[in-house]
Amino acid sequence: MAGDHRLLLENARQVVLVCARGERFLARDALRSPAVLEGASLVVGTDGLIKAIGPADVIQKEFSEETFEERIDCSGKCILPGLVDAHTHPVWAGERVHEFAMKLAGATYMDIHQAGGGINFTVQCTRQASEEELFSSFQQRLQCMTRAGTTLVECKSGYGLNLETELKMLRVIERARRQMPIGISATYCGAHSVPKGKTATEAADDIINNHLPKLKELGRNGQIHVDNIDVFCEKGVFDLDSTRRILQGGKDIGLQINFHGDELHPMKAAELGAELGARAISHLEEVSDEGIAAMAAARCSAVLLPSTAYMLRLKQPRARKMLDEGVIVALGSDFNPNAYCFSMPMVMHLACVNMRMSMPEALAAATINAAYALGKSHTHGSLEVGKQGDLIIINASRWEHLIYQFGGHHELIEYVIAKGKVIYKK
Repeated sequence: MAGDHRLLLENARQVVLVCARGERFLARDALRSPAVLEGASLVVGTDGLIKAIGPADVIQKEFSEETFEERIDCSGKCILPGLVDAHTHPVWAGERVHEFAMKLAGATYMDIHQAGGGINFTVQCTRQASEEELFSSFQQRLQCMTRAGTTLVECKSGYGLNLETELKMLRVIERARRQMPIGISATYCGAHSVPKGKTATEAADDIINNHLPKLKELGRNGQIHVDNIDVFCEKGVFDLDSTRRILQGGKDIGLQINFHGDELHPMKAAELGAELGARAISHLEEVSDEGIAAMAAARCSAVLLPSTAYMLRLKQPRARKMLDEGVIVALGSDFNPNAYCFSMPMVMHLACVNMRMSMPEALAAATINAAYALGKSHTHGSLEVGKQGDLIIINASRWEHLIYQFGGHHELIEYVIAKGKVIYKK
């Protein structure tokens, strides 16, 4: 039945706006406590955008004559913005559960990589998989993310390392972007590893001379939409010079710079990103003090990945230092065959316990700041009039339960809503 509006959420115990004044990100003191309304209702219009938020009695009076396609009684429950996962590698074939056993026995990330495992193993399997097989597994993973409250996710290519397979992965991401209700920010990550038989310089040349022109052409034709460019800037992978050339090449065709830096070794990647006007840099376990200061000054966001540091037994990124210096801190799951986690509520919990973030800081990092890292905080990441109606409803009297109950999100999350339409109901 068509109504005047798409959705009415009534009488929520709490509506967590996160931002209330159109902020594009939250840093420093603005992170102390998120904007929250008690005893409130929310309306989403037929265009999928938020039309009104306010005290339940005010909304009831204002919309008493209006009709809604759906009404949900939220008495005793909390409404939060849909979660934003700012870093994932979700398109691949060939699982690596055997490598988890190797890691538990003491093998490092680079030990496995040099033994032909890691990214190389996944590349081999992904090259062999059909587009249909990749789409089917990707679709299932996106559904798992949705059930955990994610409504916007960054999705990387990067398990092809040749033009043919990278394009196959990007076509799979594009198909999901068009067919699935979850929001997707697509990232070209052809510089995820140096292909066998090439040097980093040769790989960079191939990307700049062949991959990027093809992406530009496909983008112009409307066949594939790519938002971001990524490089794994790391000792033994892409050095600072190759990283600079690839990122600049991507920027020149209109892509946002959003790359892996300072993860296993200090590479001065943060300083490079700040200089190039990067939107975001991920990992940063080994970032320098100078890199942190440069990122804060450049408003370049830090996408921290607590599940990866936890699973790979790396030292934790210095989240507190970054927050205290005014860096815009975001969070991502880093979902990939090496760090298998779909759940942003669990990522927020790990950020609080292992990286000493507060719950308001973690929530902002998984909503408005993660949206900022993807260049989408003007439309996503908070509950404000005019923004997209992406939200979750949890069965708890306080929003903090979403972070506090480690692994409890499956029981807590009752509804996941995108553009005012229910896309998951418990």
